Amino acid sequence: MKYVRLTLDAGGREAEIHPMYDVLVNASYVERAIAMHWSFVGDELGMMHYVEGVQDPFRDALERIPEVFDYALTTDDDGSFYAYVRDSTTEPLRKLFGATQRCPAVALPPLEYADGTVSYAVFGPPEEIQRTLEALPAPIDVTISAVGGLSALSGAVESTVTERQREALEAALSVGYYEVPREADHEAVADAIDCAPSTAAEHLRRGEANALRALFDGSRRWI
Repeated sequence: MKYVRLTLDAGGREAEIHPMYDVLVNASYVERAIAMHWSFVGDELGMMHYVEGVQDPFRDALERIPEVFDYALTTDDDGSFYAYVRDSTTEPLRKLFGATQRCPAVALPPLEYADGTVSYAVFGPPEEIQRTLEALPAPIDVTISAVGGLSALSGAVESTVTERQREALEAALSVGYYEVPREADHEAVADAIDCAPSTAAEHLRRGEANALRALFDGSRRWI
């Protein structure tokens, strides 16, 4: 059995897979998004996302996409938002999800959309994972960024803290936010990761909470 960290890249052709895939990866009003939970039933897909971006143009895009037939948006405290999207699937998307569903490997949420790619991890038989990757439809290209055994799953902190949260936590350590006495504040962390102080504070709070849960009770939160 292997733990494998994957990055999927459609090379700017995400719309050929599904219009929502294109929005989440390429839209200028989406800074970053993660898919926390999903349900695929062949001709229909429901996904719950956490989105850092601008909500109004995101809503406008949902209204314009024919495949989207239901959605709900809820604003979070820091201005980011949750988006439940229910849409019909396209043939390439059915091939993508169909290939993963036939594989006994387990997908480990979240799916993270950032920098034009989608990243997530799986755990299972390596030969089955390889067979699934070979069955992914064009134009998706797959890069494997990490491979490990079951012990990789014990690194729950790394798998539960998102990339942006990890960036904020690392910046906080670098600028002295966690020193005693404290040598920096949220503004310094925000400057280091180029975001608003309120957003930096939210990343730190969520990252700290996820890390502590992983260390002390094993429960997993992905936002």
